[in-house]
Amino acid sequence: MKIAILGTGMVGNTIGTKLVQLGHQVKMGSRTATSDAGQQWLRSVGGAAQIGTFADAAAFGDIVIDCTNGANALAALRAAGVENLRGKILMQVGNPLDTSRGMPPTLTICNTDSLGEQVQREFPDVRVVKALNTVNCDIMIAPSRVPGDHDLFICGDDAAAKREVTDRLCEWFGWQPANIVDLGDITNARGTEMFLALWVRLWGVLGTPHFNIHVVRGT
Repeated sequence: MKIAILGTGMVGNTIGTKLVQLGHQVKMGSRTATSDAGQQWLRSVGGAAQIGTFADAAAFGDIVIDCTNGANALAALRAAGVENLRGKILMQVGNPLDTSRGMPPTLTICNTDSLGEQVQREFPDVRVVKALNTVNCDIMIAPSRVPGDHDLFICGDDAAAKREVTDRLCEWFGWQPANIVDLGDITNARGTEMFLALWVRLWGVLGTPHFNIHVVRGT
């Protein structure tokens, strides 16, 4: 499958590398086609992928994974181009974190809106699915790093897109279907993004980002 990765940070590198290892055709996009970070990642995968601009990557991919910093997500998607994104599934991973005043971060968007919603509003012809934003990038691609049952949350307005994303998360990364919780429409990104306020504090207490949560139903 042709997969576009938007963003050359830790999340984009981790997901992109895993997909290359699985044999997919991956193109990583950034602001410039020859960014230092993109070239460094390309060398790390032995040249077995491509790099380009956000627009280059979006045009290439059958599915697009937005791994950009939440503060830059809308600008990156605008640079990717409406026509290059139209009709495609966009897995939107970033969170609207503000670390300008140190840790723990605050959210630039919360309560009555979310980054996921803003993306869907601006790109109504894109099939936005919020996913993977409640776990560390190492857990995104290898949930077995956390023993036992633990859950991943997705949401979006397009039911078929969510089914495909669920299938891909299971196929690519080893998530179990029973552990992928569909919260409903894209407004539920408010909840998964605001979970980060708790997540970063758990990281501080546990001393590792390699953890997750499991929802247990009572009778």
